[in-house]
Amino acid sequence: MRNMADDTQPEPAAPTARTSRPHGGQAVTRAVRGWGAAVRRKVRAGELGSFPVVLVLVTVWIIFQALNENFLSPRNLSNLSVDIVGTGLIAVGIVFVLLLGELDLSVGSISGLAAAVFAVLNVNNGVPEWLALIVAVLAGTAAGTVQGYSFARTRVPAFVVTLAGLLTWNGFMLSILGTSGTINLDENGLVAKLTSYYFTHDGVAYGVAAGAAGVVFLVSHQDRRRRKAVGMPHRSLRGIAARSGALAVIAFAAAYVLNRFQGLPLALLLFLVLVAGLDVVLRRTHYGRQVYALGGGVEAARRASLSVTRVQTAVLAVSGTMAAIGGLFLASRITSVSQNSGSGILLLNAIAAAVIGGASLFGGRGSPWNAVLGILIIQSIASGMSITDTPTAVQFIITGGVLFAAVVIDSLSRRSHEAHGRA
Repeated sequence: MRNMADDTQPEPAAPTARTSRPHGGQAVTRAVRGWGAAVRRKVRAGELGSFPVVLVLVTVWIIFQALNENFLSPRNLSNLSVDIVGTGLIAVGIVFVLLLGELDLSVGSISGLAAAVFAVLNVNNGVPEWLALIVAVLAGTAAGTVQGYSFARTRVPAFVVTLAGLLTWNGFMLSILGTSGTINLDENGLVAKLTSYYFTHDGVAYGVAAGAAGVVFLVSHQDRRRRKAVGMPHRSLRGIAARSGALAVIAFAAAYVLNRFQGLPLALLLFLVLVAGLDVVLRRTHYGRQVYALGGGVEAARRASLSVTRVQTAVLAVSGTMAAIGGLFLASRITSVSQNSGSGILLLNAIAAAVIGGASLFGGRGSPWNAVLGILIIQSIASGMSITDTPTAVQFIITGGVLFAAVVIDSLSRRSHEAHGRA
């Protein structure tokens, strides 16, 4: 409440020549000092957001561009934008589980299972592609739901339940594929086109860029109006415009680069739409608020009458669904499904992408966009290593180092939040 003395304060004196408006240099100096002080406060409070992740990504790109001038070429960046989609979708599902402070180790096996279900139904049994695709995604949803319900009812840690799932779903995949080994997909089919189709008209990419910036501005402006109406803290209109403008610059630059090769990839467009949709679900729905609440503390959520079993089951179902969709994109990229689908380092890359991107291992903090940033870093390292003929061992070492740094930053950020009473 405002102090009554504030209403009786004298009018400020008219500015004299000495106290008049500061010179341009002084204004810039004050602005820089204010910005520096704000950054220092954020560092001490552990509120840097995605800045460290973006800085790492920019550093990786600069290093590989210096090593090979083709790294930032339109062709390589276009391929990179498609390569991130399959594993990135799986990482988005991992983010949901991390928000609960848990871990899903079965996503690789579920992705392989979904791809196998699709291939056997469509190629071996002649089921229409659209129907086989739906059944494959539902298989992933069912697998995730079974694991989620088991985790919620037994209260066994999710990583134990999903470790059992990893073995179980991998066994189902091998059983479905049988002795056939590898099944080749139709290169002109629906699933194959998920990663091979490009919108070649320049206007499509620029239109998507303009639409994205416009939607962000309108949503942010509407959010500002609602917050202002009820007296809550809100961004300034200038800040919203600056943020939307920065996004527009990045989006149009990306559209320009993509148009210099083959245009906007369908896979990238679907990926961004799914991520944006899930981000809205988490931030603006009752279900999303329940997920974040569970990440803050299960017992507190129970006392607040939240349906813990239902939310935990739903989160693992989302993870299974995203793993299935990611598996179909991975199969689309190589137009085949084999007994090795979903194996190798896929699981490790998906988890690493979510953590490197900024999702907290301790629960309660994260966004689907963290998975996008994280998989961009991992796939950029892999792409850079490939075009510079660097041994795979070095790629693992670098990725492991980045992951370790991300975990350390997450831990320090949590300690800082605890020290400031915000954990």
